[in-house]
Amino acid sequence: MLDKLSTETIANIFDALPIECSFVDKDDIVMYYSKGEARIFRRTPSVIGMKVQNCHPQKSVHKVQQILDDFKAGKRDVAQFWINLKGRMILIRYFPVRDKSGSYIGCLEVTQDITDIKTIEGEKRLLD
Repeated sequence: MLDKLSTETIANIFDALPIECSFVDKDDIVMYYSKGEARIFRRTPSVIGMKVQNCHPQKSVHKVQQILDDFKAGKRDVAQFWINLKGRMILIRYFPVRDKSGSYIGCLEVTQDITDIKTIEGEKRLLD
């Protein structure tokens, strides 16, 4: 079914989501990032083709490497962190991407501002 979607349509779908996505291939090379207007962590086209380890602050590179090593070894299916940034609660999750045979083909980083989500209580079943 995905073969009927153009690359442009798939990119537009990712850009419309209220999250930031980045994809790093099996060799730790940044291959894609969504371009939503309200990005939490700014990206520039120059990151495409770079080693992901070179895109993170030096103090967190060892964590990034551990996540990637664990994904490659099949030891982990998710890694997640949350931070306070400028008064907002930011959830950062990493997921291994595997092909149909289970081989590791890369890592998906998903970042989301969950500040407003954390305030939800009760139920809302109708549209305003």
